Amino acid sequence: MLKPTGTKQTTFNLNDCLFMILFLFALLPMLAHAHIKQHQYNPQPVNAQQWQVTDIIFKAQTTVENPFEKNVFAIIKGEKEQTIPLFYNGDNQWVLRYSSAFIGDFNYEITSDIKAFNYLSGQFNITKNTKENRRGAVVLNSDDKQHFYYQDGSHYSNMAFELDWLFALDYGNKTLKKTNHLLDLVAKNGFNQVVTTVYSHDVSWDKDPILKDYPEYEYGGRQDIFPFLGSNENPDFSALNIEFFKHYDRIMSSLHEREIVNHLMIYVWNKMVNWPALGSAEDNRYFDYIIKRYQAFPNIIWDVSKEALHYENTTKGYISERISRIRQQDAFKRLVTVHDFGFCANHPDEVDFISTQDWKHTLYTTMLKVRARFPNKPIVNIEHGGYELSPIRVFPGAYEDPEVTLRRNYMNLFAGVYQTYYWQGTSWNVVIHDPFQTGSHFYKPKFEYYAVMSKLLDQFNFADFAPMPNRNGSGYNLTNEKTGTVLVFVPKENYSVTLGYLAKGKDKYRLKWLNTLTGEVNAEHEPEVHKGWFNNSPWRGQADTIVIATKITN
Repeated sequence: MLKPTGTKQTTFNLNDCLFMILFLFALLPMLAHAHIKQHQYNPQPVNAQQWQVTDIIFKAQTTVENPFEKNVFAIIKGEKEQTIPLFYNGDNQWVLRYSSAFIGDFNYEITSDIKAFNYLSGQFNITKNTKENRRGAVVLNSDDKQHFYYQDGSHYSNMAFELDWLFALDYGNKTLKKTNHLLDLVAKNGFNQVVTTVYSHDVSWDKDPILKDYPEYEYGGRQDIFPFLGSNENPDFSALNIEFFKHYDRIMSSLHEREIVNHLMIYVWNKMVNWPALGSAEDNRYFDYIIKRYQAFPNIIWDVSKEALHYENTTKGYISERISRIRQQDAFKRLVTVHDFGFCANHPDEVDFISTQDWKHTLYTTMLKVRARFPNKPIVNIEHGGYELSPIRVFPGAYEDPEVTLRRNYMNLFAGVYQTYYWQGTSWNVVIHDPFQTGSHFYKPKFEYYAVMSKLLDQFNFADFAPMPNRNGSGYNLTNEKTGTVLVFVPKENYSVTLGYLAKGKDKYRLKWLNTLTGEVNAEHEPEVHKGWFNNSPWRGQADTIVIATKITN
């Protein structure tokens, strides 16, 4: 048989083709949820899944003066009615950003200062979510007021990781290579929340001299990143930097793809930011724009400011007014807090949960008192003074030993409150995005300790347990009174822990021990019942452990 001349012959390997096909099919579900779906305005219905973020772009044909000041809203009608503000996105474009916790058809109509947009209408067709680990926004539960829940009704464990300079990690890059690598590590080790800032400039404390040898990890002091025009050194507050927020959209999408909540601190007073005058038109424009642009993301939690009243930059009245602005503009009613215990404690009705900051050695006792003081609010210890050491010394706080830092997080947990983890190598201006790819001379963070904690919380629903300080003995007790399951945190220095109260009734128990550093669990056994019921950890002196006591039901 003759072959056409000039035709290149290619040999295909069937196995390679099958591999590529299977790979692409495996990738499709991820790609379907990886980015914001964007559509130019068209009256035809737009399809999206439950909790998927979708943009409808409206473009004015003529230049609009003072575009940031224009009021443009979409009135959404369906399962519930919402009035959603659109945001200006440059080039005479306004964006309706939408997501829905409900399934069904939702009609919208635009009302606007821009006449050309008035009465434009359309529809969203929302179908059931198919992404396996997507559960919706974090919400409160009227039947269980001290715990967080997802919109699908499951408990949200709030494993938080401080990462203030996330906005800067890939700024100006075409891809989010560094950001995604770090967020993959965060998610892999069980964290489901980052605590971060919209913008921070630099730190005021002395920097480790070794940082000069690793400029690729230094993000403080950069003049090319600023949410306004100009730079932090020479700001122009007359308008916002749209490119900054387009970059932040990519970060929000990356977090949403990984089902990581963004606990977003809108201001920060102690990171050398040149902010506009508080309460000025420029300040309001910045604040309102963030609420407009990011409220549709189910993975957002609002925090007015990091350490809001600690540095005397503002007043309680200003913070209250900012909360009110959020409530007025956020059509999705996302949770709101303030990184300041004094404010939360004195204004509990204004916040959805209590944020506390406590460095005391008596952390467990203090958190029990806070929990008892606010029985109708979840409690989050957003900063407990434990900042795990890193190869570049950034801010050691009061505790930097990784096991001590871990213990303080467990002390929060066993006091019935949620906790936050800090690693010095990522929490502030230094961001070592690839800690496990650095040389052997670099200290590697103990993220795996928190993977153990996360697996524990997956196995035993934290919302079903309550602290039982009267049963602590020499440990810390959490008990599920419905099932009788008991968890006891035991410091490694303990010679023994007494569990005699388990032997007082007719119920019998089996015990096993969890190593909080490795996740190893020893063989389950039924202990001998005797006076005092003293028990010794198999890892005494080596690791803090958790006793897991479950009832024998047969």
